[in-house]
Amino acid sequence: MRQASMVVGGRTVLDRIDLDIQAGEFVGVLGPNGAGKTTLMRAVLGLLAPQAGRIEVLGAAVHRGNPAVGYMPQTRSQAPFPLSGRSFVAAALGGQRWGLPWTTATDRQEVERVLELVDAKTLADRPLDRLSGGERQRLLLAQALLGRPRLLLLDEPLISLDPPRADAVVALVRRVQQALGITVLFSAHELNPLLPALDRVLYLGGGGARLGPVDEVITGPVLSALYGAPIEVLHVRGRIFVMSAAHDVERGMHCGPGHVCDHSPAVASA
Repeated sequence: MRQASMVVGGRTVLDRIDLDIQAGEFVGVLGPNGAGKTTLMRAVLGLLAPQAGRIEVLGAAVHRGNPAVGYMPQTRSQAPFPLSGRSFVAAALGGQRWGLPWTTATDRQEVERVLELVDAKTLADRPLDRLSGGERQRLLLAQALLGRPRLLLLDEPLISLDPPRADAVVALVRRVQQALGITVLFSAHELNPLLPALDRVLYLGGGGARLGPVDEVITGPVLSALYGAPIEVLHVRGRIFVMSAAHDVERGMHCGPGHVCDHSPAVASA
């Protein structure tokens, strides 16, 4: 991204951003609600044009339908009819007959390849509506890997997952990323589950962005500069908490493991 500005609903969400993500990196995209995490994903997908500046992916201007970019959304609507895990993955290939996924022999080989990649062969013949949230996320990841993308975007895939399942999803994405040598942008509302996998973190806030190692970006001075207000960063038993200097620390720490109750722009859970 070079001096890229993104405007949504008349509001400048990202303001003159300069970013370079290296091939093969695992980058966590952090920031409070409304900071621009999903906007950034949509821009990289070519679904939202920058108001100013330019965005390139793999050396070319972004455009819709780039096969080199895989995308895992926050959620996906349920099919109006029962589907197996395998059919759910195959549906992303686009072909249909009588309302059901229709695939060629090559397509079926590709479906089996991605199911194997994400350790989901045991889910392939199970009804989708009988799967847990973590199991469905595994299948969504398989969909995103169809076509062998070189860049994988994951838009808050840990929402609604409990800590053990969230940890399992992060570990799986990291293993797949390393096996394939692809680049990953993984947006999340909380930093802690991502810590074992991260190469760098991209923190969005106040229209700005900072990219770098966790210990250089998730600091009081850096985040205070982003928000234009005092921010504190606490390290407690291997977890990281980000909050405004005026926030009730004790209340935030007891909201749940690794979470801060107030997710307003002035208070973010890293």
